[in-house]
Amino acid sequence: MAGHFEATPGGGAAVALDEVEIAILRSLAVQLLELIGPGDEPAAGEDPLAALFAEGPSEPPTDPALARLFPEAYGDGDDELRAASSEFRRFTENDLRTRKREDALVVVRTLDALTPAGDGAAVLTLTADECRNWLGSLNDLRLTIGTRLEVSDEDEGEEGSLYRLPDSDPRKPMVMAYLWLGALQETLVETLMP
Repeated sequence: MAGHFEATPGGGAAVALDEVEIAILRSLAVQLLELIGPGDEPAAGEDPLAALFAEGPSEPPTDPALARLFPEAYGDGDDELRAASSEFRRFTENDLRTRKREDALVVVRTLDALTPAGDGAAVLTLTADECRNWLGSLNDLRLTIGTRLEVSDEDEGEEGSLYRLPDSDPRKPMVMAYLWLGALQETLVETLMP
């Protein structure tokens, strides 16, 4: 089980993590929460139903990582497509941000609930619902890190440049995190397949 998820009864999954892995995952999830930003909570006395129907932004984010997490719905071809993307974003981005925030919060909370043994290791056991949250958050983390590293499809294969990066390269720690998150994501997907 060390280093990869295994299926548990009831559609969940479990993985053994050491203290360093727990700290890295928690730190990355908190950074993702900071990137996504706080939720729009209704002000005191404000109608919570009205907040549900609040319109979101109509312009894409300027931060490349956020633009990757909240992409254009119809590309950026002509004026008509840009207008359709803008309209779509206005009515969907707030919900998408909320879901991504909830996924990252589940990661933080499940990690905070762990009680490492004397050797600093712990077994993280997730319910089926928590598995879906983790999958979403692992995907968001990989997209964010991949954008920051400017990863291309050619970089990812076994022969890709990510695997040949020298230890002296300052990107190496983030590349290692990116590859590790990919392995976690892959084994979690495998546990959820019938």
